[in-house]
Amino acid sequence: MNIKQIAKDTAKTLQSYLTYQAMRTVYNQLDETNPPLAFWLHNFSSGKVQNGEAFIEQLFQEKPELALRIMTVREHIAAEVAEYLPEMVQTGIQQSNMEHRRQHLERVTQVILSDPSSQTDQQPTIEADESIET
Repeated sequence: MNIKQIAKDTAKTLQSYLTYQAMRTVYNQLDETNPPLAFWLHNFSSGKVQNGEAFIEQLFQEKPELALRIMTVREHIAAEVAEYLPEMVQTGIQQSNMEHRRQHLERVTQVILSDPSSQTDQQPTIEADESIET
């Protein structure tokens, strides 16, 4: 496992996502102030924001003022979320993993309880049933 490469790939993905969010922010602003330019940005950006850096480069060729505006918004968003991001990602993954494990355990437990071939000839006692439910 190459941690540095994983971090580099994650940063690139996050950078592209922040470019997308910045583009959406600028689009929403333009939709209120300059609908024809918002329409143009919407059409231009369709399917291109997967790679944020390539998107910015292409946008510079067409409308440099929009590229600069999106870069400024992207930088502002990055500064705002950077403080919270590491803890939120770690907490989110831990909570998600716990939920997936819980759901898996519930499925496995239901399969075991409902599979007649896994039950013995003895009927479970009331105490055993209560301990399974809790």
